[in-house]
Amino acid sequence: MTQPDTLRGIGESATLARIFPRLPASDYALVGPGDDSAVMSAPDGRFVVTTDMMIHGPDFRLAWSTPHDLGWKAAASNLADVAAMGATPTALVVAIAAPADSPVSLLEGIADGLRDACLALAPGCGVVGGDLSVSDTLTIAVTAFGDLATRGPVLRSGARVGDVVAVSGVLGAAAAGLRLLFERAVVDGRPDAAAAAALRGTDAALVAAQLAPSPPISDGVLAAVAGATAMLDLSDGLALDARRLAAASGVALALSSVAVGSREALDGGEDHSLLATFPPGTALPGGFRQIGTVVAGEGVLVDGLHYEKRGGWDPYEQWSGQAG
Repeated sequence: MTQPDTLRGIGESATLARIFPRLPASDYALVGPGDDSAVMSAPDGRFVVTTDMMIHGPDFRLAWSTPHDLGWKAAASNLADVAAMGATPTALVVAIAAPADSPVSLLEGIADGLRDACLALAPGCGVVGGDLSVSDTLTIAVTAFGDLATRGPVLRSGARVGDVVAVSGVLGAAAAGLRLLFERAVVDGRPDAAAAAALRGTDAALVAAQLAPSPPISDGVLAAVAGATAMLDLSDGLALDARRLAAASGVALALSSVAVGSREALDGGEDHSLLATFPPGTALPGGFRQIGTVVAGEGVLVDGLHYEKRGGWDPYEQWSGQAG
C-alpha cells in the first residue's frame, strides 16, 4: 500500500504548493499569499483585527473532528469576532503547527474547511497569508481582519437601561453536541472516531454545531446598521458573555428563561452566535430575536433572579488534560 505524503517527507515548500490553490482569495487583498506580507485595502482607513487559537486537546479532538471541520471552525470562530464589532470580514492569516509525521492531507483538509467557511459565511473574505511550523501538538492560529465601512465599531460598553437584549443564532446547540460526544463517542476512556461518525448520522445538527458551527456572520453588519448599542460573540456561553457585556456597559441584563430555552443554552459555549442590545422600539434585523431587556444593576438576571452560576468555558479551569 502506498504511504501518504507527510509534512516531513515533502517539506514546507511542497506542502505550501499543495495548500495555496485550495485557499480562498480575498476581495480586499492588493497583494495576496506568496510575498513576505500581504497588502490589504482599508476602504475607510481603519480595520478590525482579532486572533484566536485552536489547540488539540483543550479545543478539539482529532478523533471527533475531520480536517475540514477544523478549518471551518477556525474560520467561523474568528469571523464571528469580526462580525460582533459590526464589521465585514475581509481576510484571514492562518498559522499552523503540526507534528512532522502528519499527512499532508491533514493540511489540505484544513485549507478546504477554511475555504468553504469563508465562501459560505463571509463571501469575499479569504486567506492572505500565514505560516507553517512543527510541533508535537496540532495548533491552528487565525488572525482575522474586517472593514467597518465608515461606521463606528459596536462595542460591549454601549448598552443602556431600557435597551432590548437580542440574540442571532443558536443557543446551547454546541454544548449539547459536545455533551453527546462525551457521552456516546468515548470508548474505554478515549474519544472514538467510529462512534463520532455514527453520531453525525443520528444527531447531525448538534454535532455540527460543536464541530463546524455556522454563526450568522452577516447579521453583525445588519445589527450595526440597525443601531445596535452593544454586541459580542457568544464564544464562552450566554451567561458568561452576557455578564461581560453587562460589566462593560455598567448595567444588568435581565433575561427570560422562556426566550432563552434550556439551562444548556445559558451555560454552554461555542455557539458563536451574536448577542446584541438595541434601543427600544428597534425593528430587530436579520435573525435577531429578543431574549430580555437591559436594566439598572449588574450581572445577569433570569426571570428576575440573579444568575450566580459562572457557566461557560474556561480552558484553564475545565480542560481535563486529555487529547484524543
